[in-house]
Amino acid sequence: AFFWLLSLLAASLLWFVWVQLSGREDAAPLLLGAAAAVLLQELCRFACFKILKKADEGLASLSKDGQSPISMRQMAYVSGLSFGIISGVFSIINTLADSAGPGTVGIHGDSPYYFIASAFLTMALVLLHTFWGIIFFDACERRHARGLGLVVGSHLLTSGL
Repeated sequence: AFFWLLSLLAASLLWFVWVQLSGREDAAPLLLGAAAAVLLQELCRFACFKILKKADEGLASLSKDGQSPISMRQMAYVSGLSFGIISGVFSIINTLADSAGPGTVGIHGDSPYYFIASAFLTMALVLLHTFWGIIFFDACERRHARGLGLVVGSHLLTSGL
């Protein structure tokens, strides 16, 4: 989760600098900012993989049988789940904040299913981050560029939608 927060901080700083320098606040910086955020997230996911790989080697050297007590698949699952949970928390917190204020969605003819739809979309993104983490770590372990491309491409597509 820490690495996802680092990517969010880097993306926020990048967007802030870009808007200040260009003076534009239309949709173009937003779309490019979202793409930059995805690329920064995947860069942080790679940094997380490298650190966990080093930790795995260290754990293996300390154990009596030379085997790490935690497999890379378990680390991939936990890493992907933590990316997903922190992403989901940041995604749903704005919706929850809007629900407490004046002009709540669903009161004056808007869809009453807005909050349940937001919850399901957040849940889907948590699951996607979990799957992306597993596929990403496996692709890094096996040095398969297609797996990395699949993760980055589908993450960009999902964020673009």
